[in-house]
Amino acid sequence: MTALRALSGGAAGPVGDGFEVGFVTEDGLERRALLTDAWAMPFERCRPVRRFPSYKGQKHHSGRWWSATMGGHVGFESWLERDHLMLLDFDPSVVAVSSQPFWLFWTAAHGKSRSHAPDYFARRGDGSAVVVDCRPADRIKPKDAAAFDAARAACELLGWDYRLVGATDAIRSANVRWLAGYRHPRHQVEPVAAALRRAFAAPAPLMAGAEAVGDPLAVLPVLFHLLWCHDLDADLSTPLHPGTVVSAVVS
Repeated sequence: MTALRALSGGAAGPVGDGFEVGFVTEDGLERRALLTDAWAMPFERCRPVRRFPSYKGQKHHSGRWWSATMGGHVGFESWLERDHLMLLDFDPSVVAVSSQPFWLFWTAAHGKSRSHAPDYFARRGDGSAVVVDCRPADRIKPKDAAAFDAARAACELLGWDYRLVGATDAIRSANVRWLAGYRHPRHQVEPVAAALRRAFAAPAPLMAGAEAVGDPLAVLPVLFHLLWCHDLDADLSTPLHPGTVVSAVVS
């Protein structure tokens, strides 16, 4: 966003790390600052710094994912980004996530100004953060690799984790995608949920436990919601099926 104005650097960190960030606050205010001065900014609540284009004939698919974590929509620019956003939404350690959270500005070795907007910023419950870029390995060009390297270096300065991710595990993603269909809180139906926790206090097959509680047509949506919320647990490395062993999570 070209309208982002440079701000004078403060005293929160050393000048000369070579990085600045431009971002849009939750209130819609555009800001630009030294990276080390902006470390405490809640980027997980910032607005996207650029739009998600949609036009006839485009080769990627943009859209918005309704995030149970955020209680609202988060944008994505490809099916790959959507799948990783879904997995962040499913991750119980993640308490907030934003897409296109900031522009990272730096000067390359040859003196040319560069910028890069990471795909996601996620905040964990312990206060730590992870920045995520999504790109298949066979589609990373030298210019892209330099941008990802810069993003990793910037994250290391602030103690953030950085992930450059490609294709997701097909089976786990398929399972989580199924559970995501029941991620909305409307599927938290009591007293069915409490009965399911009791039914799976000892590990039991998925369908047998559901039938022990009541009509599977009414019970299964609640069961899948509890799996999404990690109140119940199952091995998602193999396809979900009626015999999948489910157990209650002991808090």
